[in-house]
Amino acid sequence: MKAVRFHEFGGPEKLSFEEAPDPKINPTEVLVRVRACALNHLDIWARGGTRSERIPLPHISGSDISGEIAEVGRLVSGHSKGEKVLIAPGVSCGICDYCSNGWDSLCESYKIIGYETQGGYAEYVAVPGQNLLPIPDKLNFEQAAAVPLVFLTAWHMLVTRAHLVPGETVLVWAAGSGVGSAAVQVAKLLGARVVATVGSDAKREKAQKLGADFVLNHHAQDVPSEVKRVTNGRKVNVVFDHIGEATWEKSMKSMAPAGRLVNCGVTSGGKTEIDIRYIFVKQFSLMGSFMGGRGELLKVLGFFEDGKLKPVLDSIFPLKEAAKAQEKMEKSLHFGKLILQV
Repeated sequence: MKAVRFHEFGGPEKLSFEEAPDPKINPTEVLVRVRACALNHLDIWARGGTRSERIPLPHISGSDISGEIAEVGRLVSGHSKGEKVLIAPGVSCGICDYCSNGWDSLCESYKIIGYETQGGYAEYVAVPGQNLLPIPDKLNFEQAAAVPLVFLTAWHMLVTRAHLVPGETVLVWAAGSGVGSAAVQVAKLLGARVVATVGSDAKREKAQKLGADFVLNHHAQDVPSEVKRVTNGRKVNVVFDHIGEATWEKSMKSMAPAGRLVNCGVTSGGKTEIDIRYIFVKQFSLMGSFMGGRGELLKVLGFFEDGKLKPVLDSIFPLKEAAKAQEKMEKSLHFGKLILQV
Protein backbone atom coordinates (compact mmCIF):
# COMPACT_ATOMS: atom_id res chain seq x y z
CA MET A 1 0.00 0.00 0.00
CA LYS A 2 0.97 3.66 -0.29
CA ALA A 3 1.72 5.39 3.01
CA VAL A 4 3.53 8.37 4.50
CA ARG A 5 6.09 7.17 7.04
CA PHE A 6 9.13 8.39 8.91
CA HIS A 7 12.01 6.07 9.71
CA GLU A 8 13.72 8.38 12.20
CA PHE A 9 12.70 11.39 14.26
CA GLY A 10 13.12 14.95 13.01
CA GLY A 11 11.50 17.64 10.88
CA PRO A 12 8.89 17.35 8.10
CA GLU A 13 11.65 16.33 5.68
CA LYS A 14 11.66 12.95 7.46
CA LEU A 15 8.21 12.13 6.06
CA SER A 16 8.37 9.84 3.06
CA PHE A 17 5.55 8.92 0.67
CA GLU A 18 6.39 5.31 -0.09
CA GLU A 19 5.32 1.70 -0.39
CA ALA A 20 4.65 0.02 2.95
CA PRO A 21 3.50 -3.49 3.88
CA ASP A 22 -0.25 -4.01 3.98
CA PRO A 23 -1.48 -4.30 7.60
CA LYS A 24 -2.40 -7.78 8.85
CA ILE A 25 -5.40 -8.03 11.15
CA ASN A 26 -5.90 -10.36 14.09
CA PRO A 27 -9.30 -11.99 14.86
CA THR A 28 -10.52 -8.97 16.90
CA GLU A 29 -9.47 -6.34 14.36
CA VAL A 30 -10.85 -4.80 11.19
CA LEU A 31 -8.95 -3.60 8.12
CA VAL A 32 -10.17 -0.18 7.03
CA ARG A 33 -9.64 1.34 3.60
CA VAL A 34 -8.74 4.89 4.61
CA ARG A 35 -10.53 7.66 2.73
CA ALA A 36 -9.54 10.64 4.88
CA CYS A 37 -7.28 11.32 7.84
CA ALA A 38 -7.08 14.56 9.83
CA LEU A 39 -3.90 16.04 11.26
CA ASN A 40 -3.31 16.71 14.95
CA HIS A 41 -0.41 18.25 16.85
CA LEU A 42 0.16 14.72 18.10
CA ASP A 43 1.51 13.93 14.63
CA ILE A 44 4.11 16.70 15.00
CA TRP A 45 5.14 15.44 18.43
CA ALA A 46 5.43 11.87 17.16
CA ARG A 47 7.60 12.90 14.23
CA GLY A 48 9.78 14.99 16.55
CA GLY A 49 10.31 12.06 18.93
CA THR A 50 8.25 13.15 21.95
CA ARG A 51 8.07 10.03 24.15
CA SER A 52 9.98 8.25 21.40
CA GLU A 53 10.05 4.99 23.36
CA ARG A 54 6.30 4.61 22.71
CA ILE A 55 6.44 5.23 18.95
CA PRO A 56 7.05 2.22 16.66
CA LEU A 57 9.48 2.84 13.76
CA PRO A 58 9.06 3.10 10.86
CA HIS A 59 5.95 5.01 11.82
CA ILE A 60 2.66 5.94 10.16
CA SER A 61 0.93 8.82 11.96
CA GLY A 62 -2.74 9.75 11.88
CA SER A 63 -5.30 9.37 14.68
CA ASP A 64 -8.46 10.77 13.05
CA ILE A 65 -9.53 8.27 10.41
CA SER A 66 -12.59 7.66 8.26
CA GLY A 67 -13.07 5.06 5.57
CA GLU A 68 -14.68 1.79 4.55
CA ILE A 69 -14.31 -1.67 6.02
CA ALA A 70 -12.16 -3.86 3.75
CA GLU A 71 -11.85 -6.98 5.94
CA VAL A 72 -13.42 -8.14 9.19
CA GLY A 73 -11.71 -10.32 11.80
CA ARG A 74 -13.55 -13.57 12.60
CA LEU A 75 -14.28 -12.51 16.20
CA VAL A 76 -15.71 -9.11 15.23
CA SER A 77 -19.50 -8.95 15.09
CA GLY A 78 -21.93 -6.28 13.95
CA HIS A 79 -19.79 -4.99 11.09
CA SER A 80 -19.51 -5.93 7.45
CA LYS A 81 -17.31 -5.26 4.43
CA GLY A 82 -18.03 -1.95 2.69
CA GLU A 83 -19.49 -0.26 5.79
CA LYS A 84 -18.56 3.42 6.15
CA VAL A 85 -16.95 4.11 9.51
CA LEU A 86 -14.92 6.54 11.54
CA ILE A 87 -12.44 5.39 14.14
CA ALA A 88 -12.46 6.15 17.86
CA PRO A 89 -8.80 7.12 18.37
CA GLY A 90 -8.24 5.56 21.81
CA VAL A 91 -7.51 1.87 22.40
CA SER A 92 -8.04 0.44 25.91
CA CYS A 93 -8.65 -2.94 27.55
CA GLY A 94 -12.38 -2.33 27.99
CA ILE A 95 -12.66 -4.33 31.22
CA CYS A 96 -10.67 -2.56 33.96
CA ASP A 97 -12.30 -0.29 36.56
CA TYR A 98 -11.42 2.84 34.57
CA CYS A 99 -12.80 1.52 31.28
CA SER A 100 -15.93 0.24 33.01
CA ASN A 101 -16.61 3.71 34.40
CA GLY A 102 -16.05 5.57 31.13
CA TRP A 103 -12.51 6.73 31.91
CA ASP A 104 -10.90 4.80 29.06
CA SER A 105 -7.91 7.14 28.83
CA LEU A 106 -6.81 6.24 32.38
CA CYS A 107 -6.54 2.54 31.46
CA GLU A 108 -3.02 1.19 31.96
CA SER A 109 -3.03 -0.23 28.43
CA TYR A 110 -4.40 2.93 26.79
CA LYS A 111 -2.90 3.80 23.42
CA ILE A 112 -3.70 6.39 20.77
CA ILE A 113 -4.04 5.11 17.22
CA GLY A 114 -1.44 6.74 14.98
CA TYR A 115 0.82 7.56 17.92
CA GLU A 116 1.56 4.35 19.80
CA THR A 117 0.21 2.28 16.89
CA GLN A 118 0.34 2.65 13.12
CA GLY A 119 -2.19 5.18 11.88
CA GLY A 120 -4.13 6.66 9.02
CA TYR A 121 -1.52 8.33 6.78
CA ALA A 122 -1.95 5.27 4.55
CA GLU A 123 -4.32 3.48 2.23
CA TYR A 124 -5.16 0.89 4.90
CA VAL A 125 -5.10 0.68 8.69
CA ALA A 126 -5.79 -2.16 11.12
CA VAL A 127 -7.88 -1.17 14.16
CA PRO A 128 -9.76 -3.01 16.93
CA GLY A 129 -13.33 -3.84 15.96
CA GLN A 130 -14.60 -2.08 19.10
CA ASN A 131 -13.20 1.22 17.79
CA LEU A 132 -15.51 1.38 14.79
CA LEU A 133 -18.25 4.00 14.90
CA PRO A 134 -20.86 4.95 12.28
CA ILE A 135 -20.34 8.12 10.30
CA PRO A 136 -23.18 10.61 10.95
CA ASP A 137 -25.41 10.76 7.87
CA LYS A 138 -24.73 14.45 7.22
CA LEU A 139 -20.94 14.05 7.06
CA ASN A 140 -18.70 12.98 4.18
CA PHE A 141 -15.37 11.20 4.76
CA GLU A 142 -13.37 14.41 5.06
CA GLN A 143 -15.81 15.98 7.51
CA ALA A 144 -16.01 12.78 9.56
CA ALA A 145 -12.22 12.65 9.92
CA ALA A 146 -12.29 16.18 11.37
CA VAL A 147 -14.40 15.12 14.34
CA PRO A 148 -13.13 12.38 16.69
CA LEU A 149 -10.03 13.50 18.56
CA VAL A 150 -10.71 17.22 18.90
CA PHE A 151 -14.42 17.05 19.74
CA LEU A 152 -13.84 14.16 22.15
CA THR A 153 -11.09 16.17 23.84
CA ALA A 154 -13.16 19.36 24.00
CA TRP A 155 -16.17 17.50 25.42
CA HIS A 156 -14.09 15.73 28.06
CA MET A 157 -12.45 19.02 29.07
CA LEU A 158 -15.55 21.17 29.29
CA VAL A 159 -18.22 18.67 30.37
CA THR A 160 -16.50 15.86 32.27
CA ARG A 161 -13.64 17.81 33.84
CA ALA A 162 -14.66 21.49 34.12
CA HIS A 163 -18.44 20.90 34.50
CA LEU A 164 -19.21 24.00 32.47
CA VAL A 165 -22.82 25.11 33.01
CA PRO A 166 -25.16 27.54 31.21
CA GLY A 167 -24.49 31.19 31.94
CA GLU A 168 -20.79 30.76 32.71
CA THR A 169 -18.03 32.36 30.68
CA VAL A 170 -15.16 30.39 29.19
CA LEU A 171 -11.88 31.59 27.68
CA VAL A 172 -10.82 29.43 24.72
CA TRP A 173 -7.20 29.87 23.70
CA ALA A 174 -6.32 29.53 19.99
CA ALA A 175 -9.80 29.06 18.58
CA GLY A 176 -8.31 28.54 15.12
CA SER A 177 -6.81 25.22 16.13
CA GLY A 178 -8.73 21.98 15.72
CA VAL A 179 -9.43 21.54 19.42
CA GLY A 180 -10.04 25.28 19.89
CA SER A 181 -12.65 25.42 17.12
CA ALA A 182 -14.35 22.38 18.69
CA ALA A 183 -14.26 23.97 22.16
CA VAL A 184 -16.03 27.14 20.99
CA GLN A 185 -18.90 25.06 19.61
CA VAL A 186 -19.18 22.75 22.62
CA ALA A 187 -19.16 25.71 25.02
CA LYS A 188 -21.96 27.43 23.08
CA LEU A 189 -23.90 24.16 22.96
CA LEU A 190 -23.71 24.11 26.77
CA GLY A 191 -25.10 27.64 27.01
CA ALA A 192 -21.88 29.43 27.96
CA ARG A 193 -20.48 32.78 26.85
CA VAL A 194 -17.22 32.39 24.94
CA VAL A 195 -14.21 34.65 24.87
CA ALA A 196 -11.96 33.23 22.16
CA THR A 197 -8.43 34.12 21.14
CA VAL A 198 -6.91 33.90 17.66
CA GLY A 199 -3.44 34.56 16.31
CA SER A 200 -4.40 36.94 13.52
CA ASP A 201 -7.18 39.36 12.64
CA ALA A 202 -7.93 37.24 9.57
CA LYS A 203 -9.19 34.49 11.90
CA ARG A 204 -11.41 36.78 13.97
CA GLU A 205 -14.50 36.58 11.74
CA LYS A 206 -14.23 32.77 11.51
CA ALA A 207 -14.21 32.48 15.30
CA GLN A 208 -17.27 34.74 15.50
CA LYS A 209 -19.11 32.57 12.97
CA LEU A 210 -18.48 29.55 15.21
CA GLY A 211 -20.32 31.38 17.98
CA ALA A 212 -17.63 33.19 19.98
CA ASP A 213 -19.14 36.20 21.77
CA PHE A 214 -15.83 38.07 21.95
CA VAL A 215 -12.66 37.43 19.92
CA LEU A 216 -9.21 38.65 20.96
CA ASN A 217 -5.92 38.64 19.07
CA HIS A 218 -3.51 36.99 21.51
CA HIS A 219 -0.50 38.39 19.65
CA ALA A 220 -1.70 41.99 19.45
CA GLN A 221 -3.79 42.40 22.61
CA ASP A 222 -3.26 41.99 26.35
CA VAL A 223 -5.57 39.05 26.92
CA PRO A 224 -6.10 39.36 30.72
CA SER A 225 -6.90 43.08 30.41
CA GLU A 226 -9.25 42.51 27.49
CA VAL A 227 -10.96 39.60 29.26
CA LYS A 228 -11.60 41.85 32.26
CA ARG A 229 -12.94 44.58 29.96
CA VAL A 230 -15.35 42.43 27.91
CA THR A 231 -16.69 40.69 31.03
CA ASN A 232 -17.23 44.00 32.88
CA GLY A 233 -14.61 43.05 35.44
CA ARG A 234 -16.00 39.61 36.25
CA LYS A 235 -13.40 37.61 34.27
CA VAL A 236 -14.03 33.98 33.20
CA ASN A 237 -15.22 30.93 35.10
CA VAL A 238 -13.33 28.41 32.95
CA VAL A 239 -10.13 28.58 30.92
CA PHE A 240 -9.75 26.07 28.09
CA ASP A 241 -5.99 25.72 27.59
CA HIS A 242 -3.96 23.55 25.26
CA ILE A 243 -0.96 25.87 24.89
CA GLY A 244 0.77 25.54 28.26
CA GLU A 245 3.78 27.61 29.18
CA ALA A 246 3.07 30.67 27.00
CA THR A 247 -0.48 31.14 28.27
CA TRP A 248 -0.38 29.88 31.86
CA GLU A 249 0.16 33.17 33.71
CA LYS A 250 -2.28 35.00 31.44
CA SER A 251 -4.86 32.30 32.12
CA MET A 252 -4.45 32.77 35.88
CA LYS A 253 -4.96 36.51 35.54
CA SER A 254 -8.09 35.95 33.44
CA MET A 255 -9.95 33.73 35.92
CA ALA A 256 -12.67 34.83 38.30
CA PRO A 257 -12.51 33.63 41.91
CA ALA A 258 -13.25 29.87 42.06
CA GLY A 259 -12.28 29.65 38.39
CA ARG A 260 -11.31 26.36 36.78
CA LEU A 261 -8.42 25.94 34.38
CA VAL A 262 -8.48 22.75 32.32
CA ASN A 263 -5.47 21.81 30.18
CA CYS A 264 -4.94 19.08 27.59
CA GLY A 265 -1.64 20.01 25.96
CA VAL A 266 1.53 22.05 25.92
CA THR A 267 2.25 23.18 22.36
CA SER A 268 4.38 26.03 23.75
CA GLY A 269 6.20 24.01 26.42
CA GLY A 270 5.33 22.19 29.62
CA LYS A 271 7.14 24.00 32.43
CA THR A 272 5.81 27.02 34.32
CA GLU A 273 5.85 28.57 37.77
CA ILE A 274 2.80 28.75 40.03
CA ASP A 275 2.38 31.00 43.06
CA ILE A 276 0.46 28.58 45.28
CA ARG A 277 -0.77 31.41 47.49
CA TYR A 278 -2.65 32.82 44.50
CA ILE A 279 -4.28 29.43 43.95
CA PHE A 280 -5.69 29.01 47.45
CA VAL A 281 -6.68 32.64 48.00
CA LYS A 282 -8.64 32.68 44.73
CA GLN A 283 -9.75 29.05 45.27
CA PHE A 284 -8.77 28.08 41.74
CA SER A 285 -9.02 24.53 40.41
CA LEU A 286 -6.33 23.29 38.03
CA MET A 287 -7.30 20.22 36.02
CA GLY A 288 -5.57 17.99 33.54
CA SER A 289 -7.49 16.35 30.72
CA PHE A 290 -6.44 13.61 28.31
CA MET A 291 -8.60 12.38 25.45
CA GLY A 292 -11.90 10.89 26.72
CA GLY A 293 -14.09 7.81 26.68
CA ARG A 294 -15.75 6.14 23.72
CA GLY A 295 -19.13 6.75 25.36
CA GLU A 296 -18.41 10.47 25.34
CA LEU A 297 -17.55 10.33 21.64
CA LEU A 298 -20.81 8.54 20.88
CA LYS A 299 -22.69 11.29 22.72
CA VAL A 300 -20.82 13.97 20.75
CA LEU A 301 -21.60 12.32 17.41
CA GLY A 302 -25.31 12.64 18.17
CA PHE A 303 -24.99 16.42 18.01
CA PHE A 304 -23.61 16.15 14.46
CA GLU A 305 -26.70 14.21 13.41
CA ASP A 306 -28.95 17.16 14.25
CA GLY A 307 -26.51 19.85 13.13
CA LYS A 308 -25.84 21.33 16.57
CA LEU A 309 -22.12 20.70 16.11
CA LYS A 310 -20.26 20.99 12.81
CA PRO A 311 -16.79 19.94 11.66
CA VAL A 312 -14.45 22.81 10.81
CA LEU A 313 -12.25 22.13 7.80
CA ASP A 314 -9.44 24.43 6.79
CA SER A 315 -8.03 22.63 3.75
CA ILE A 316 -7.62 19.22 2.14
CA PHE A 317 -4.31 17.80 0.91
CA PRO A 318 -3.55 14.63 -1.04
CA LEU A 319 -1.80 12.00 1.09
CA LYS A 320 1.55 12.53 -0.65
CA GLU A 321 1.57 16.17 0.57
CA ALA A 322 1.42 15.26 4.27
CA ALA A 323 4.69 17.12 4.93
CA LYS A 324 3.22 20.28 3.41
CA ALA A 325 0.12 19.93 5.58
CA GLN A 326 2.21 19.48 8.73
CA GLU A 327 4.28 22.55 7.89
CA LYS A 328 1.07 24.59 7.60
CA MET A 329 0.02 23.33 11.04
CA GLU A 330 3.38 24.17 12.59
CA LYS A 331 3.12 27.73 11.26
CA SER A 332 -0.46 28.10 12.62
CA LEU A 333 -1.72 29.13 9.19
CA HIS A 334 -4.91 27.10 9.50
CA PHE A 335 -8.35 27.55 11.05
CA GLY A 336 -9.90 24.23 11.94
CA LYS A 337 -8.73 20.86 10.70
CA LEU A 338 -6.23 19.95 8.00
CA ILE A 339 -7.27 16.81 6.14
CA LEU A 340 -5.35 14.25 4.10
CA GLN A 341 -7.41 12.69 1.31
CA VAL A 342 -6.33 9.11 0.68
